[in-house]
Amino acid sequence: MDITKESIVGELVAQDYRTASVFKKNGIDFCCNGNRSIEEACIQKKKNSDDIISQLENVVVGTKDTAADYANWSLDLLADYIEKKHHRYVTEKIQEITPFLNKVVKVHGDSHPELFEIGQLFAEGAGELTAHMKKEELILFPVIRKLATKEPDDDMPNMPFGSIQNPINAMMSEHNNEGERYRKISELSSNYNPPLDACNTYRVTFALLKEFEEDLHEHIHLENNILFPKSIELEKSLS
Repeated sequence: MDITKESIVGELVAQDYRTASVFKKNGIDFCCNGNRSIEEACIQKKKNSDDIISQLENVVVGTKDTAADYANWSLDLLADYIEKKHHRYVTEKIQEITPFLNKVVKVHGDSHPELFEIGQLFAEGAGELTAHMKKEELILFPVIRKLATKEPDDDMPNMPFGSIQNPINAMMSEHNNEGERYRKISELSSNYNPPLDACNTYRVTFALLKEFEEDLHEHIHLENNILFPKSIELEKSLS
């Protein structure tokens, strides 16, 4: 994507929804006033257009990580990676998506009543995911790290919850709840396909929700299929 000072704000967002985060951060309206060029929008907002273009290019060229052999990573490294990549992503995107979704529900909810349920489901999931991640970060992951770095002569780490299988079962149950929640959101949103009358904010919100679900799938996969079973196996081998 070639981005210049003459590029139209709304057209850029239509081509790549990730650019919306740059415009939002800089207070540039990409929806109702999206028919302006970057230069025009920057003059109005007293922003440096070269700086805005640089931010946009960084977002557009950013790519997902290349495939990694997670199954052969040490458990403490994998726990760190999940926390720093996926947990931070969830926290940041909840803050980004929430105001967009609230605005879409307010403006388009009467015409598209399914938005009210989507908004409610996302808000419920945001709260439960936040609490879920805290339990992992404060209770489960520290024990996994201790097991992964235990020396042969070290005592087993203190586990007030009994076997590590117990908190893992609880986390996997909560994962199932989130999977079901996003299956419902996907169904209500026609697999994140906005209607014909959708404005740019509407389209960006659905694109962000789709990305959020895709990241959640990878996040849960790394825990359910690699981190958790290997942690259970390691505990058994050390006991």
